[in-house]
Amino acid sequence: MTIRYGIIGTGMMGCEHIRNLAAMDDVEITAVADPNEEPRGWALKYCADRFTPRVHEDYRELLDADDIDALVVASPNYTHIDLMRDIFTTDKHVLLEKPMSTTVADAIEIDNAAKTHKGIVWVGLEYRYIATINALMHHLPEVGEIKMCAIREHRFPFLKKVGDWNRFNRNTGGTLVEKCCHFFDLMNQVVPGKPTRVMASGAQSVNHLDEIYNGEVPDILDNAYVIVEYDSGARAMLDLCMFAEGSQHEQNIAVTGDIGKLGTTVPGDELYLSQREGKIGKSIPITTDARVKHAGFHHGSSFLEHREFIDAIRQGKPPAVTTHDGLMSVLIGFAGQQSIETGQAVDVNELLQQHTNK
Repeated sequence: MTIRYGIIGTGMMGCEHIRNLAAMDDVEITAVADPNEEPRGWALKYCADRFTPRVHEDYRELLDADDIDALVVASPNYTHIDLMRDIFTTDKHVLLEKPMSTTVADAIEIDNAAKTHKGIVWVGLEYRYIATINALMHHLPEVGEIKMCAIREHRFPFLKKVGDWNRFNRNTGGTLVEKCCHFFDLMNQVVPGKPTRVMASGAQSVNHLDEIYNGEVPDILDNAYVIVEYDSGARAMLDLCMFAEGSQHEQNIAVTGDIGKLGTTVPGDELYLSQREGKIGKSIPITTDARVKHAGFHHGSSFLEHREFIDAIRQGKPPAVTTHDGLMSVLIGFAGQQSIETGQAVDVNELLQQHTNK
């Protein structure tokens, strides 16, 4: 069964999906859509001799197409809610890029609609499929009951996107939603219990301050500390800096339980497991999944994400990354943004209830 894709949004991430799919022999891309001419050209470039898709300006022309089984939504964040409202009128499977939406209310709407949608709705939180992260998840039982999770991302600034839409909070949901939903999703997978409270401090200290778009200076954060507390008594922390291009590793992850600790990096090729008793530790070498045929921007994780998505379609399985996962990652990110704006801790349940009633 060849899975036939339609790609909505052919900017940087849309083309990344195309490159990953081009490395597979059991899929087709039958149509692409983007309102801008230049990205449509990029899509055809990366389809090359592998695919010969129809090219559309309007994504709605893909919705009723009989030769499309699954849609990839890789359009700007602020367009996701309207796109998904239209897709929910169909039965098509969909892989929706992160973040699921730019507001909590929209994320709740998508999560509710997905419950009755006939097709699979899979959220593109591919960070889970990075080899070192996957290994860390596998070895979690060896460190006992998880008490702490610390994630550091020290990296380069936001890349330029078509129309520079990612320079403003109103389009992205804010840096902690746009960029960091991956990390909040990982925290939710690793840390026992449910998130209850978020405290954050952050600013726009260095990046994009000399840029002006239609008379406006960008307002996106470029650094933050975020603490997330869980009802199990465990807690997690994000240390974000987006003006640290020379860092040895883009990300460092440490998970500590009551009997040991796990540590790894992205990119990386090892996991370090240590035990409190005897103060001993060992390095566990990590190799890339043999299925990966294209490493791409995300160390092979996008390729594996599509393989899992395809398997779910073929086997009638539920999505491994659900819209509830997407909602919770947006919720924590939004809570962090709000905490920075107000200087106060944010109750996650109260925030969810507040937006549920909208």
